[in-house]
Amino acid sequence: MSKILIRGARLLGGEALDVLVDGAVIAETGTGLSAEGAEVVDAAGQILLPGLVDLHTHLREPGREDSETVLTGTRAAASGGYTAVFAMANTHPVADTAGVVEQVYRLGKESGYCDVQPIGAVTVGLEGRKLAELGAMHESAAGVTVFSDDGKCVDDAVIMRRALEYVKAFGGVIAQHAQEPRLTEGAQMNEGVVSAELGLGGWPAVAEESIIARDVLLAEHVGSRVHICHLSTAGSVEIVRWAKSRGIDVTAEVTPHHLLLTDELVRSYNPVYKVNPPLRTERDVMALREALADGTIDIVATDHAPHPHEDKDCEWAAAAMGMVGLETALSVVQQTMVETGLLDWAGVAERMSFAPARIGGAKGHGRPVSAGEPANLTLVDPAYRGVVDPAGFASRSRNTPYEGRELPGRVTHTFLRGRATLMDGKLA
Repeated sequence: MSKILIRGARLLGGEALDVLVDGAVIAETGTGLSAEGAEVVDAAGQILLPGLVDLHTHLREPGREDSETVLTGTRAAASGGYTAVFAMANTHPVADTAGVVEQVYRLGKESGYCDVQPIGAVTVGLEGRKLAELGAMHESAAGVTVFSDDGKCVDDAVIMRRALEYVKAFGGVIAQHAQEPRLTEGAQMNEGVVSAELGLGGWPAVAEESIIARDVLLAEHVGSRVHICHLSTAGSVEIVRWAKSRGIDVTAEVTPHHLLLTDELVRSYNPVYKVNPPLRTERDVMALREALADGTIDIVATDHAPHPHEDKDCEWAAAAMGMVGLETALSVVQQTMVETGLLDWAGVAERMSFAPARIGGAKGHGRPVSAGEPANLTLVDPAYRGVVDPAGFASRSRNTPYEGRELPGRVTHTFLRGRATLMDGKLA
């Protein structure tokens, strides 16, 4: 097994330390370390984080390999500093059986660029009418603990209650795509001043907030865990804050794009800005940043949603919703949270590694950078500034909203159990 000596990295943005990796584990941390035969990585000025964990990734395989595959998606994840991702269930066929989640799990094992933990569907075919094989998926080789119909809302309150009751037996969690379908029929963007001026169908904040309010009350009633996917409005923040004050077992995520972009960008009619939930207002963006800083929102999750060129290079109304995000997430968080003083790097580690690993039960991930722990590590150069060029992405798709935008920070190295998946900014 190889040895790697990471020299002079600032652990969680604090003191500069050396970290000796021996095989799959961290052997030692300290200053002035040396190891015969070790490959030395000069990390002076760089930040050392535990490997990032994404609780919300769309890998598209099986069924939409023209958008992404498990291989290309995990290569994108490694490029962005991730050592584990949770793969959403809206594949073709839907990941609603033990067989499909085990297929995705095996593909992840074969890809080798990061660990892939499948998320199981809550309902059969994502149709919202009948519970999927939750127990069988949990008992399968994939060991599913997170279930979501993401892309669709579990809008039936009885089905949602039954799902919460079912997963409580094995400590699972239901991750809800909060979108009241009747309130968003024909919706194309955030409902507000801009949608009125452009004449595009509006997606009102209350469509998200009403489902979150219902589901935190159901979780309290059942005594189970609920996780809110891609929370996007100031009102949703207040509901989650209230629920946590009552001791309700709710967690929530925000995407990088909802921390930075607003619905004003839709004035360009560029479908790259079309996403679900939609880009909201500047007020919402500021509320989301504050909520992430104070812990009301627990984690950053990418909602990496790759689409082929033809699904985005069309008129706005016909375009698919979604953005790729794995390769730019940390840079956006650095710009919106670190450089604004809202979070330090230890806070970034909590929200992009420790907490998502805890919520999803990602074993071996989100662990302290200390002796005896798995060597899942990310090095980032915070001084770097660069213009986003999707031509260099590892993802199969290029639908990034940041093309041509300068972002700070660059992931230089990613290590998965001591093996470099990204070295000097290049995939191993």
